[in-house]
Amino acid sequence: MPHLVSERTLLSGKIFFNFGQSSIDCVVRRLTEEAATLEMESGLGVPEQFQLRIAGRDVLTCRVIWRSDRQVGVAIEQPDSVEHPAGEERGRSSDALMRGQMLALRAALDFVPLGIVLLDADLRARLINRAFRQMWLLPDEVANSYPSFVTLMHHGRDTLAYEIPPAELEAYVAGRVRHVQAGDASPLDLRRSGGDVVRMQCTPLPDGGRMLTYTPVTDIVRASDELKLLRDALENVEDGVLLLDHDLNASFMNRRMRRFWEVSEQEAASRPAYSSLVSRAQRASAPNIPANELTRFPARRLAEVKAGDHVRDLQTPDGRRIRAHCTTMANGGRMLTYVDITDLTNKAAMLERLATTDPLTGLYNRRHFLGALDAEWSRFQRYYRSVSVLMLDIDHFKSVNDRYGHAVGDEAIKAVAAACNEGKRKSDLVGRLGGEEFAVLLPETSLSRAWLVAERIRKRAMAILLNAHQAQFGVTVSIGIAEATVSMSGIDALMAAADHALYQAKAEGRNRCVAFVPAPPASKAAE
Repeated sequence: MPHLVSERTLLSGKIFFNFGQSSIDCVVRRLTEEAATLEMESGLGVPEQFQLRIAGRDVLTCRVIWRSDRQVGVAIEQPDSVEHPAGEERGRSSDALMRGQMLALRAALDFVPLGIVLLDADLRARLINRAFRQMWLLPDEVANSYPSFVTLMHHGRDTLAYEIPPAELEAYVAGRVRHVQAGDASPLDLRRSGGDVVRMQCTPLPDGGRMLTYTPVTDIVRASDELKLLRDALENVEDGVLLLDHDLNASFMNRRMRRFWEVSEQEAASRPAYSSLVSRAQRASAPNIPANELTRFPARRLAEVKAGDHVRDLQTPDGRRIRAHCTTMANGGRMLTYVDITDLTNKAAMLERLATTDPLTGLYNRRHFLGALDAEWSRFQRYYRSVSVLMLDIDHFKSVNDRYGHAVGDEAIKAVAAACNEGKRKSDLVGRLGGEEFAVLLPETSLSRAWLVAERIRKRAMAILLNAHQAQFGVTVSIGIAEATVSMSGIDALMAAADHALYQAKAEGRNRCVAFVPAPPASKAAE
């Protein structure tokens, strides 16, 4: 090699790396026998070791010792001092270049996060990188012994690395070996006993060998599994589910939705436009929509979906009620869910009745009665309108149960409930508070008017005749009456006043009505 001296002149150079397949043009500054400064468009892409070719000079092997945005400083490796013929020198230089490139390649593969195994034509490992060794807990002494692929598989088997039942392990290992022997490039997801997933792919090499790559894909596979699980769940739910993209084309339709729109799986897969679905024979329309507006309904429905979140009740041609929920998605699309509420609509009155009425008598239950009384109390406080309450109790009811049995007792309760309904006014509300106890709410009613209603109910109850054991008997009721006053603290005080009057009626001989009279204020002590 010619003697190099420090030069400040600019020399044209070219950096070679990646087995000579990659190069970077540069300008050489301050060249000496030991070092040089190279300038290029960007110093970031220059590898740590490379070959430098300068016009009219030998190829130099360089190592980066410093770098900046557009410059790198390099140390020049010194050649063997022994003189060789020119041809032999070039051969050695070429061999050194290849060895350097192979070492650089091995070093690079050791730092990639993917597991990599290079197999020769006999499927023996010529290279196993660090990521693979760590991934499968492969000892260095095994990895450095040029193991066969079968040996690597047996290592995984013996360390219980595979999420495979023990009885199936041998067949699993044999299948994996056949997969690599055939050079099958289709990826395999390997589920490991720790719960993570590695995607293995086999790439045939020109020399008959194989390159195996192992990529951690746990999050991807789990997301895919969850997505499939979600799609399967949506496919089988009773409600209709329709997903629209930002152009309002159907990206997903579950089975219930396809049946509703009369769409085949093939047509659903073609992502039909929502406008075409809502227009087909007016499959759904707003309840009670006039016939002359039916033709305009599809356009109105499309505008509602474009507008975003809403809830809409629809009706099918066969009379069923559908509640459609529209939700705006993050990607600008829409999710439409269709719930058949026909049965709910039909049963709404029944559910309301069950929630608010007493099953034996059909009267309002205690909870509903107190709720109505509370609302009436609020009106009393706001507008000072009169409100009164009756408390009723069947006289000697325990003796009826003891003498005739509970079935007859229930008949007596139902008969008194009927007497209350017949004796009350249209605006009054009757409730069964429990057992043989009843209450009547009389809105905008003074104590004197409440007395008239109470007497009417008492007389109707007294006219009741019941049959038991081939004999007839009657029942009577005692009634307490109370009117709300501003001195009362609330409905509890009003109910307590009526209850107090009821017990007074019982104490005075039963089968009578007694009105609550507040105690007079205590007189001042004489001075």
